[in-house]
Amino acid sequence: MQPSSIVKTIDDIFHPSSIAVVGASQEESSFGHQYLQVLVESGYQGRLYPVNPREKEILGIRVYPSLNDIPGKVDYVICCINARLVLDLLAQCARKNVRAVHLFTGKLSETGDEKAYHLEEDIKKQARDLGINLIGPNCMGIYYPGERISFNHDLCMEPGSVGAIVQSGGLAGEIVRLSALRGVRFSKVVSYGNAADLSETDFLEYFLWDNATKIILMYLEGIKNGRRFFNVLRRVTQTKPVIVLKGGRSRAGIKSVASHTASIAGSINTWQVVLRQARAIQANSLNELIDLCVAFNYLPPITGKRVGVVGGGGGKSVLAGDEYEEAGLEVAPIPDEIMQLLEKKNPRVTRWLVNPVDVSILASLNIESAEILSLMARSHYYDLLSINSSEDSLFNKDEWINFLQSNMDEGIKIHREGLKPVIAVVGNPEIGISQLENYRWRALFRLREQLIREGIAVFSSSGQAAEAIRKLVDYYSYRESKGGL
Repeated sequence: MQPSSIVKTIDDIFHPSSIAVVGASQEESSFGHQYLQVLVESGYQGRLYPVNPREKEILGIRVYPSLNDIPGKVDYVICCINARLVLDLLAQCARKNVRAVHLFTGKLSETGDEKAYHLEEDIKKQARDLGINLIGPNCMGIYYPGERISFNHDLCMEPGSVGAIVQSGGLAGEIVRLSALRGVRFSKVVSYGNAADLSETDFLEYFLWDNATKIILMYLEGIKNGRRFFNVLRRVTQTKPVIVLKGGRSRAGIKSVASHTASIAGSINTWQVVLRQARAIQANSLNELIDLCVAFNYLPPITGKRVGVVGGGGGKSVLAGDEYEEAGLEVAPIPDEIMQLLEKKNPRVTRWLVNPVDVSILASLNIESAEILSLMARSHYYDLLSINSSEDSLFNKDEWINFLQSNMDEGIKIHREGLKPVIAVVGNPEIGISQLENYRWRALFRLREQLIREGIAVFSSSGQAAEAIRKLVDYYSYRESKGGL
């Protein structure tokens, strides 16, 4: 099957050789100024054309009174002007042969105002008649680190393999920022707002064909064409995982959706059935969306559910066992082949040692956690290893930090050697600013960063890890059953 014309259209949008910011301003609090500044800061290498009839120069860049006054070709327009001026702008775009416009401009159908609704319809019709594609209105547009295009300040510009389709503008930036803290990098992101023209399904079809995108995230409030969306989603999930967070699940959320992006939210029960039948991975919160992204970004296509858990004290080990099994994973007992090897060091090991392994008892057995991890990594009995940090102990500062590090070093070694998929559970405490210099929290944050640099999936709790891994296993197990792996 060949890609449709919409795929080529969207690909062209992501590769503009020139961008015009209409409504650019010297006023730093204006959105036109912010968009121009973001593109400059991000290092966009194409030509930038600020447009404003009352300005001569902004950020050292020449300003043009209108699109028609720009001497060169314009591939992409970012529109930051009042909605009532958009129809005239589209006419200028047609004369300039512009084929794509991002309407940051809002206060249209999402307001619920009848006149605003009809104006959006007029904008949509005129764009269609003129052969102009629209992103939005009421959205942030595109983020493409590969060509240094951004829609917000200080976003990571290192390219990755995750594509995101986000109906909300603010949430699009937040997803990029929070995921970056976990080591996730993006191929492309689009915030598409009211979807007057290009829709969530168009972008989903595009990401199916985009070779740089291996995983797809979606935040949806509503959809334009349910049957087409389902058919495209089902086709995409056969080759790429699609993680979906649905906004507007409650009565309050449904009301908010209408005023946010003018979408029809639909029954959450219907959504759940559609997503389940299409084999999309459902997230129930923003935190889970990012946890799932981390799991799919770092882990291979695991289809087995047997997990070996090492680290943490007694209570933490008990809770970890509960959370993994409650999520549907198997905390498999330590096999005889490993027990027999450990009994040679200490015959008492069989009285105490179970999976999850409580590291607080290992010292009295003269056995190190690294030894158990190494044996688990070489055993066919486990599909995945989870290493838990010990965030509290009787040790003093230096001994505790060394203990914390040593519990993870073997996991890093196993990961480097590719012996077994490894995840780490390291606390991410909610601390106040007065605690930022506390050695305990700094040590945890340093450890998290080290593991992330090593390419290991890090979670803040066993419960979060368990839910994400189980959904990953379910997805790849289904793919394997259909001969898709």
